[in-house]
Amino acid sequence: MGRLTDRVVLVTGGSRGIGRAIVETAVREGAAVAFFDLEEKAGIALREELTANGGRVVFAQVDVTDGQALSTAVADVLAAYGCVDVLVNNAGRNVYADPVSMTEAEWDQVFDVDLKAAFLCAKHTLPSMIERGGGSIVNIASLHAKLTCDGMYPYAAAKSGLVGLTRSMALNVAKHGVRVNAVSPGYIRTALVDEYFAQHPDRDVERKALEVHPLGRIGTAEEVAEVVCFLASDAASFVTGADWAVDGGLGVRFA
Repeated sequence: MGRLTDRVVLVTGGSRGIGRAIVETAVREGAAVAFFDLEEKAGIALREELTANGGRVVFAQVDVTDGQALSTAVADVLAAYGCVDVLVNNAGRNVYADPVSMTEAEWDQVFDVDLKAAFLCAKHTLPSMIERGGGSIVNIASLHAKLTCDGMYPYAAAKSGLVGLTRSMALNVAKHGVRVNAVSPGYIRTALVDEYFAQHPDRDVERKALEVHPLGRIGTAEEVAEVVCFLASDAASFVTGADWAVDGGLGVRFA
């Protein structure tokens, strides 16, 4: 407990799923937390719930693909808290497209959310970290960055790009004492995974997924959040440029 005491943590896509779990875990670990999301009602409800229990939490409805809106929102966080010590780039979207029928606009929408937004958020928060001589960025990638499956084009490309961005950025900012890492979840019980199972033409897809998991189950958002908050903390002070799998062993199985 208290791994993030006196730290300011900014989480994107923080109203539900893995993002919500990260917000809740960071608050429990002593951080002051700001989170962004497009879902205003859910964001306000989470903020009120956490502040009622003594948490230091602010929320803003922000489109993280909009550079100007993001710049303003980050400036508001800096005004409220004075700095940003930790950035968690969690906002993302699934996509089930076809390489022929997918339009350029649809392609751009995917990469704006899953990749460009991470760059924009880092662009606007890194100055605070560099000025203070330290900080941590954690990018939520995916097992799809290394392994993927039919029907999820071009999600793997976007998440592979996010892991590559993690490595490049880690090298660029290491001299300032800033660490940058990625976390790659596998099957985690969230609305996005439930959506994937629901839209899949094979009605038995969830059972088949469970059968190839070495740990025999789907993970929880809270389990991902624990790894994220570890990487954000001083307990991981010699870890940068890494991509941590949180997938129940699925990524190492030959199946």
